[in-house]
Amino acid sequence: MANPTPTDSTFELLKKLVRALDDKKVGDLRVLKVSAKSTITDYLVLATGNSEPHLRALRIEVERVLDDAKQPIAGMEAGTYGSGWTVVDAYQIMTHLFTPEQRQNYALEKLWKDAEVLEVARLIAEPKAAKKAVGKKAANKTVKAKPAAKKAVAKKKTVVVKKKPAAKKKAK
Repeated sequence: MANPTPTDSTFELLKKLVRALDDKKVGDLRVLKVSAKSTITDYLVLATGNSEPHLRALRIEVERVLDDAKQPIAGMEAGTYGSGWTVVDAYQIMTHLFTPEQRQNYALEKLWKDAEVLEVARLIAEPKAAKKAVGKKAANKTVKAKPAAKKAVAKKKTVVVKKKPAAKKKAK
């Protein structure tokens, strides 16, 4: 299968993948655009897990995102337990997950030092349309919550009104 050029859908998948890794508390997340220098892939995602179980959880999350997007996986190499490096090749996006020691050992950033570095914060940021939708939902919830808040205030007033009545003066 030939390696297609980057598309909008590839970039959207890349953003989903980066968000998912960020949600899993990955360390030192970097994304390199290597399409101008590589015939193998368009993007390299480099991330650090804090332990072997964390690497496994990260790999499972990468697989989940790719499966959800119906993106085929060309190959996966997890090495033996304790190898400290897992790679998931999804054609246009290749994800490398390392322990801190192996990240330093392989130093892929140095190997690809002439690649374009994409700003992770921008990849993680929600699209403007999604932010507006979230804002509308929040506004609707606020409107729905106000009547309940008014009832609570009314109950408090009722409680305040139910104070002991003042003693009546006896008529002479």
